[in-house]
Amino acid sequence: MPNYNGVWSLSTQYQYAADWPQPPLTTSNIGITFGNAYSPQNVIQFNFIDTLGNSVDFGDLTDSSSGGGAVASTTRAVHAIGTGASGRVNTIDFIEMASTGNASDFGDVTAARSSVGSGGSATRGIFAGGYTGSYVNTIDYVTIASTGNATDFGDRTTTGNSLGVGNGGSSTRMLMAGGYNGSYTNIIDYVTIASVGNATDFGNLSVAKSYPALTSSSTRCVFGSGRTSSANGINVLEYVTIASTGNVTDFGDLTGNVWAGAACSSSTRGLYVGGDNSSGLDRIEYITIASTGNAAFFGDLLSNNEQAGATSNAHGGIA
Repeated sequence: MPNYNGVWSLSTQYQYAADWPQPPLTTSNIGITFGNAYSPQNVIQFNFIDTLGNSVDFGDLTDSSSGGGAVASTTRAVHAIGTGASGRVNTIDFIEMASTGNASDFGDVTAARSSVGSGGSATRGIFAGGYTGSYVNTIDYVTIASTGNATDFGDRTTTGNSLGVGNGGSSTRMLMAGGYNGSYTNIIDYVTIASVGNATDFGNLSVAKSYPALTSSSTRCVFGSGRTSSANGINVLEYVTIASTGNVTDFGDLTGNVWAGAACSSSTRGLYVGGDNSSGLDRIEYITIASTGNAAFFGDLLSNNEQAGATSNAHGGIA
């Protein structure tokens, strides 16, 4: 690294720009994507949500990950790995979002399971449903600022894996949607994050499906994509108002059919990340949550990606 004393020409400053001290990542709204089932990986990558562009490498998980779930505060992201290199695991990792680097061990979920839904507030992260060898309705939680094992929260209204992934909810209420337990379901249910107890029925998706991806502001949750009987997924976007209950309303469409994608959001913008439509996808699309309309192209992931976990430091549970 050169000595920066003295007067530098502008062209020389650009030449060494990568070596200049960088501000903490948490000064921006960042989305984090964990793992990849298309080619099992331990990769962690990130995007600046408010700026269009491709993903950037963040570091590595402690194990490869498929079907995990992620939650976050403004400073820390926590990820339940789901399926690792040796099969389903109960491992939870975490990263500090102020700088890039590898993940560290956080603790364990209550049972090794894959295809986990996730969400929460700035203080509490919740992991819901999944597949342990059988379909489960388990909900457990962690306190994001500490480390340690997850604690039982209650039960979902139905068993199932491949339910909604991404932070879908406000600072008080987390939504869970869809899933598969031998058949597809259109159920949306919710929990009150600060308490413990079983989930309550919220309403229904427009169709029964697994793998919906959830983005949210503090007031609106948008469900995107998913798998029905179509191997290539669907492009439907639909939404609910989080503080009320009821069925979804049409929002618009993604740019293509997709299932097994991830999602993250700021208080204004939702990102739909990767997925599958007969092969893994590397595309990221975005919406403006407060309006309705079709998604637009945002950028590319580091590689084709599906069944990842994703979260952000600015989702609706924080705002």
